[in-house]
Amino acid sequence: MSGSVTVSRTPFRISLFGGGTDYLPWVRRFGGAVLGLAIDKYCYIRLAPLVNGETGYRIRYARHEQVEAIAAIQHPAVRAVYADQSVAPGLMMVHESDLPARSGLGSSSSFVVGLLHALRARAGARPNPHWLAREAIRIEQDVIAENVGCQDQVWAAYGGLNHIRFDPAGTFSVAPVALSSARREALCASILMVSTGLSRIASDIAGQQIQNIDQREAQLHGIAALVGEAAAWLADEHLPVHRLGELLHHSWMLKRQLATEISNPMIDEIYAEAMAAGATGGKLLGAGKGGFMVFLIEPGQRAALANRLSRLRTVTVGIDDTGSTILS
Repeated sequence: MSGSVTVSRTPFRISLFGGGTDYLPWVRRFGGAVLGLAIDKYCYIRLAPLVNGETGYRIRYARHEQVEAIAAIQHPAVRAVYADQSVAPGLMMVHESDLPARSGLGSSSSFVVGLLHALRARAGARPNPHWLAREAIRIEQDVIAENVGCQDQVWAAYGGLNHIRFDPAGTFSVAPVALSSARREALCASILMVSTGLSRIASDIAGQQIQNIDQREAQLHGIAALVGEAAAWLADEHLPVHRLGELLHHSWMLKRQLATEISNPMIDEIYAEAMAAGATGGKLLGAGKGGFMVFLIEPGQRAALANRLSRLRTVTVGIDDTGSTILS
């Protein structure tokens, strides 16, 4: 495929329950678990050969880079992946996204998974989701050395509505949450994402949470316990799915205690306004401090909530069931 164009499409995610229990220091002691969904909003990576006698590497994202050596690439993830995969010169990479980066949707991990997938496809390989997730975790944690957990890479690679478990030995398992079509539709109709308009570097805030793990064991055990409870709630067709927000509220109250910079007055104000407008619960997505929030609300009231928060960007979502995919 060296002379052709390769395009990967990789989903973002909404982590509903268990965030914080997927950081390695916690996983190695207690194991971890998360519950959430990959969404129909995506990161796109396009790879193509350079033309007109150009050499080196061209990289287009929010910035444009043209360099002769991998070590000169400024984008840390591209530099790390290219070095790890020994990418030969003469390649152009273009990144596009349905939603902005640094917004709490796992976009950095989606980027790494999508780039790995596209590079392996150009080499004639067909990597499975487990390989993509495992390698992305290794690159982000060991090569780039960022403070990231293990869940975002799994959502990006696998897609779906899943209960993911992390074993202290370093392995993970992905159990799809089996729901009827009507139940899945009700869940999506109950979800509203709201942008705070604040951007942040997740690794910085995650670093604070990791440092605080020993002092926040009670909160993290409480967050972990809610994962199983939420999975059971979802599976019970007799329980209104939007009422899952009540558990989400409890989880958010615990998460706010994990580090001082997770929330701020602006985020608290948005949360209070959404609850006053009928949301049953919500949380800030990702490590904290900014990005998107997610709320659960009775489907018939979702439009009114979006109108109440119309000064902010609101987004509705569906579930992506394919995970990272090669489009061409």
